[in-house]
Amino acid sequence: MSGHSKWATIKHKKAALDAKRGKSFTRIIKEIMIAARSGGDPDGNPRLRTAILAAKAASMPSDNIKKAVMRGTGELDGGQIEEVMFEGYGPGGAAVLVNVATDNRNRTVADIRHAFSKNGGNMGEQGSVAWMFERKSQVFVAIEKATEDQLMNVVLEAGGDDIRNQGDQWEVLSAPEAHEAILKALEAAHIPTEDASIAMVPKNLIKLEGKHAAGMLRLNEALEDHDDVQSVYSNFDIDEKELEALSV
Repeated sequence: MSGHSKWATIKHKKAALDAKRGKSFTRIIKEIMIAARSGGDPDGNPRLRTAILAAKAASMPSDNIKKAVMRGTGELDGGQIEEVMFEGYGPGGAAVLVNVATDNRNRTVADIRHAFSKNGGNMGEQGSVAWMFERKSQVFVAIEKATEDQLMNVVLEAGGDDIRNQGDQWEVLSAPEAHEAILKALEAAHIPTEDASIAMVPKNLIKLEGKHAAGMLRLNEALEDHDDVQSVYSNFDIDEKELEALSV
């Protein structure tokens, strides 16, 4: 398992802790609000359906979901949130994408720029690194919940592209259009998921060591801790042993 894969596992465990603290609720609510702008009926709005599935998986009360949808459609006040994707480079030249949802773009731009510069990176122009990533359905399943053959049979029939062994998790990658079909197929097969989202997956990885590795993890952490940041994607790879030492 590469360091990048190990970091994906660490991030998803951190997301589970964030959920307990309620931090992920804020992110999911923002995603529901943004998605609902294209229509408040989840049956005709795939992005909204995905966001509501994430909310239910995080045990969000149905009343909270309903209010978030209504804010997004304009039926309730408080839906003035802008979605922006920032691009840049981290220490050692790793590409970084930062997806934010903010009600104050100028403030958020300043904060994200500061996070990059403080941690050895720099923001880039729009399109500077996005081409290094692919938009994919990304689903994680605990390794003990299914064998590779079981997953393969379920996922490939539902339109999945690839299954990767990430140590203590399986990573299922598919086209974004297949996201719902994959989740429904796994549910029908009684295979629980640990995390599921439409993500920006790097096409290739760049190896980082020493101060660049440490700096990249600090940058990643600083970005993810910002209240307006929905998700952070990068193409760095760090040796697993070094990553474990840095992540303690």
